Amino acid sequence: MGEFPPLAALGPRVMICGPSNSGKSTLAVALAAKLGCEAFHVDLFRHLPDTDWVQRPDAEFAALHDAAIQEERWVMDGNYSTLMPQRFARATGIILLGDSRWANFARYVRRTLFQKRSRPGSLAGDKDSIKWEMIRWILLVQPPMREQNRQRLKAAGLPMLELNSMHELARLYEAWGLKL
Repeated sequence: MGEFPPLAALGPRVMICGPSNSGKSTLAVALAAKLGCEAFHVDLFRHLPDTDWVQRPDAEFAALHDAAIQEERWVMDGNYSTLMPQRFARATGIILLGDSRWANFARYVRRTLFQKRSRPGSLAGDKDSIKWEMIRWILLVQPPMREQNRQRLKAAGLPMLELNSMHELARLYEAWGLKL
């Protein structure tokens, strides 16, 4: 295994962060299956089911998030910096994913237009559509925030693993014996 720490080094409550369409939700499901715990997707707390990503009221969103982090064991994917202080207080490890903005954009288009089945982290009802706001987020807003986000996660003082490409992520799946 060598280049990756053992999965146990991240403890029983693992946060997975990174840009949109970098593989966070799929990894959360694979890790949760390996660890025998629940995978939580912060996007599903934020957005109402059976909609095209309509947001819940802030108080309801925070209540769902805060209830989930009280569980004894979990894997949780998503960012939402306003709720990170609570998550940091309960998490025992962090995985930060990354890839190029163009790769993330290509995955967004592919999953939104061509995916015919539900995917990890998708809203119930699968009513997703291409949104200019999301394209702008992926290509223009997120990339310059990468270093700031990395520093915020490191400052939490938790064990942290950073992966910078889908190739590295694939090697992690193999090293930890994760299944898609």
